[in-house]
Amino acid sequence: MADQALVVTEDDVRAMLLAGDSIVGQAGRSMLAKVLKGSRDKKLLAIGLDKSAGYGYFRSLTLDQITERVDWMILHDFFAIDYDRDMPLLVFTDRGWEIQIENMTELMLKQWEMWADTVPQDLDMTYLKDLNRSMILLFLEKVARTRDARYLPLLRQWAPIDYRKVREAIGKVIDYLEQGNSESPLMLEGAHRSFYYTPGEPLIEKRGSERLKCWECGKRFEWTVEEQDMFRMRGWKPPKRCESCREKRHGQREAWL
Repeated sequence: MADQALVVTEDDVRAMLLAGDSIVGQAGRSMLAKVLKGSRDKKLLAIGLDKSAGYGYFRSLTLDQITERVDWMILHDFFAIDYDRDMPLLVFTDRGWEIQIENMTELMLKQWEMWADTVPQDLDMTYLKDLNRSMILLFLEKVARTRDARYLPLLRQWAPIDYRKVREAIGKVIDYLEQGNSESPLMLEGAHRSFYYTPGEPLIEKRGSERLKCWECGKRFEWTVEEQDMFRMRGWKPPKRCESCREKRHGQREAWL
């Protein structure tokens, strides 16, 4: 169980989400810890995880210390544990995924800022082709919001190699930037909209008990931090029933046996 006094910064959170992007749904806590450590583990190197964003971010820490921080991310609702048969896999929570989308699109925009004045002649735009569609559309919105015509050559180089819907969205951004300072922002249909995280808000929140509603009797009950920790580290969903209804249900099952 992660130490509640552990100090984790917002930069740490973003770095762990970036590193986790390469393994979510495919590996578990120990593999993410190795990526963050910068491990030369043979399996890690064989599947190219040494090229992951965030690789070696916690190089100076031990694997146990890094695992503590990964567990902290689970307890604070950035990652969750899911099971493929008996294999525990790390996945993004809804909130963690929304922060990761912001991470990725901001990094992509910074990369384009570096290319804005001089587009590399050997630039291969296919790296954008199979990324998450809603994330790509959000990135295009961010490009449009800059109202910076220097991005036009990059957009024109990208458009021919992507799928029809993305080409159409790129065309709208090109038209928008060519119009100059438009008063109305461009909102692309299908772009990611945040429900669990507002960009700019603090990532690290103080945790406390949650009030849940019992599916059985309809009463409200407290879900304590200690119970939340146990459920999250075991990959369980939040309880649907209050303690009394759970005990009643358990007694009924024992009576049937």
